[in-house]
Amino acid sequence: MKVYKIIYWAATIFLCLLMLYSSSMYFTKTEMVKDFFESLSYPTYIVIPLAVAKTLGVIIILWRKSVWLTEWAYAGFFFDMVLASFAHYFANQGIGLSVYGLILLIISYYLGKTVRQ
Repeated sequence: MKVYKIIYWAATIFLCLLMLYSSSMYFTKTEMVKDFFESLSYPTYIVIPLAVAKTLGVIIILWRKSVWLTEWAYAGFFFDMVLASFAHYFANQGIGLSVYGLILLIISYYLGKTVRQ
């Protein structure tokens, strides 16, 4: 059980750091991110709301007071990373960090159900 706890926390911390890095880029380099979104054919008006959602998702996953909110945070991260992977792939830009994020997300989600309950 201790090994699962270590793996869970490592995956969760790295996942949260990845999401916080992403949202900090959205807040601090908004124009660059908007150009990047345009190259992927995404609307640019979602950059700041997406940064806010990622930040709130990290808080909810680490806080974990509400099972319902935690499930939604994981679901939001899952959809974000799947859509990012496909967008990068179809734009011929490689897949990027989103695949690693998906792996971390799956590990964190499934081990979190046993470790934190």
